[in-house]
Amino acid sequence: MKDPVAAYHALLDDERLTAGSAEALAEGQRERHLMFGERPLCVAIRPQLLTRRRYEQAVSAAEGVFRALAALEKAVLKDTELRAELGLEPEEERLAMADPGFKSSSPSARLDSFFADEVRFVEYNAESPAGMAYSDNLAQIFARLPVMKAFRKQFRGRFLPTRRRQLRSMLRAFAQWDRGATPVMAIVDWEGLPTAPEFEMFKSFFEEAGVRTVICDPRALEFRRGKLYAQGAAVNLVYRRVLTSELLDRGEETRALGDAYVAGAACVVNSFRAKLLHKKMSLALLSDDRYERLYTTAQRAAVRRHIPWTRRVRPELVDEIAGRRQHLVLKPNDEYGGKGVVLGWTVDQTEWEAAIQVATTQSYVVQEAVEIPRVPFPVVLEGLRYLDLAVDLDPYLFDGRAGGFMTRVSAAALLNVTAGAGSVVPTFVVEGPA
Repeated sequence: MKDPVAAYHALLDDERLTAGSAEALAEGQRERHLMFGERPLCVAIRPQLLTRRRYEQAVSAAEGVFRALAALEKAVLKDTELRAELGLEPEEERLAMADPGFKSSSPSARLDSFFADEVRFVEYNAESPAGMAYSDNLAQIFARLPVMKAFRKQFRGRFLPTRRRQLRSMLRAFAQWDRGATPVMAIVDWEGLPTAPEFEMFKSFFEEAGVRTVICDPRALEFRRGKLYAQGAAVNLVYRRVLTSELLDRGEETRALGDAYVAGAACVVNSFRAKLLHKKMSLALLSDDRYERLYTTAQRAAVRRHIPWTRRVRPELVDEIAGRRQHLVLKPNDEYGGKGVVLGWTVDQTEWEAAIQVATTQSYVVQEAVEIPRVPFPVVLEGLRYLDLAVDLDPYLFDGRAGGFMTRVSAAALLNVTAGAGSVVPTFVVEGPA
């Protein structure tokens, strides 16, 4: 099979095809409100093209590591000392130990990876994996681009929608929570976020599937007489996009959701138990040989292959961390959007040692750097340009089964749209020649 990427780029040599595709991409995003704040979500004019073989490698890696994470969760629920390693706040632990009422603490999750020669997972988003509705809508726009239509005359393949899998996983959890009830859903996160368009996309999708849905700020929820209310309507299924740490930071004004959850008055997906493994320390408990007894032989093999060396920052590691600046990354145990992350090779030694001092007084992990693939991507910004962009590949998992990806491309080494870097692009699996 000829190289799909080279074939796609060759099609872009046709200026009319490129111009029509760039216009369709821009117009499609405007129509569907595919914006992150004021920025279009995507300026790259090619999807991530994944061969069938690499797709299967990514799926196998994600599901293998997920099985190890599931074993870890069982262990930390039983073992107080092991749970203490995660660095939970007391209220986080109280909520995490409450029974969610359904089997999987994270019916949907996302493992963030870089896939050079091997898949290497650097983070696990167990609480609130975002981006599904964005990626699905982008895929629908890309499917209509003139260049994509021309490409599909040469290659068979498919985009990988995820919203339906998200809904199915939520409804499975809801059925376990109460088999006889009719779901009424609240999508819960703060008002005014740049991700608000995605909530509207999900609301429309859920309602088209027959699930009545409201969008509600957690401060506007009410828990009274055994029921949870959102905008005056009683709801029993919560699509929780707000993070536990942010919810608890607001104290009394956001108590309703946690109280309803503990009382069993609402099925909250993902559950507050998801916080256990959402902590970045979970990858340290995977990769540290001291805990290998927790895992089967197959799970240990998956961890060795796909999880980089990760440890809690402790005083006894300071000298080693200081001496390996070019090969290490410091990360807060409980942040998102790239906040507080320090890539050793992007700072000088003085800055690195200052970051280490911060890390020793707070809850941080140190992680071995992995190879970040950089590939030429066609970008439409005042005409067509090819830029060498870093690319990640982040599989979504639904009840432990891989189902679709979020892919980000960025000129910066830290790939995070929230942090203001990069674009989201849909992923297209190339099955073979047409």
